[in-house]
Amino acid sequence: MRASELRVVAARCAAAATCWLAVAAAALAQTPLKSAGGIYSCTTADGRRLTSDRPIAECSAREQRVLNADGSLRTVVPPSMSPEERAAQEANERKLAAERAARADAARRDRNLMTRYRNEAQHQKARESALDDVVKSMQISEKRVQDLAAERKPLLDEAEFYKGRQFPAKLKLQLDANDASTQAQKELIENQKAELVRVNKLYDAELARLRKLWAGAAPGSVD
Repeated sequence: MRASELRVVAARCAAAATCWLAVAAAALAQTPLKSAGGIYSCTTADGRRLTSDRPIAECSAREQRVLNADGSLRTVVPPSMSPEERAAQEANERKLAAERAARADAARRDRNLMTRYRNEAQHQKARESALDDVVKSMQISEKRVQDLAAERKPLLDEAEFYKGRQFPAKLKLQLDANDASTQAQKELIENQKAELVRVNKLYDAELARLRKLWAGAAPGSVD
């Protein structure tokens, strides 16, 4: 009933209380009933059809349809996950988050790399500087080995005097100390050689990455 019609009915029934009730009923008829939370509906595993004004516990593992007051479909609530399914989903979400963080970290490193090295000449200069430090350390170790060899010569000459006899304790200690120092320096030289290889590999990998970035590859996209 339109508002104009309501006013006519009200005017005709002004003296009758029952007419006012009719007017109120007609006005309410104009306002559709709504369910704020919707009507939940599902079919159980044994075929029973259930409805409720809230999520149905018996159908937690089944799909639930949420209907409006007029019976139209509002939404569909998917089945609740089992503890195992929930754990698997959380593990997958953690994995995806870790992958996103790794991509962001790679992009940040690439941007920093491009900021540090604008061209190949700058990168080569940095490589030479890093290698120079290792080479100098190796040269110091090699010089120390030579010095120890020179220190050992008079000790060996003295040892010849005791050939076939027991060395004095002091001489034995000096020879043992010389041997230990020489061995330590030789091991250090081997480590420094390995460091030269490591540094070169590092700069080789950086240069390969930088060449792709300089060519236009997006930061974080280079394998």
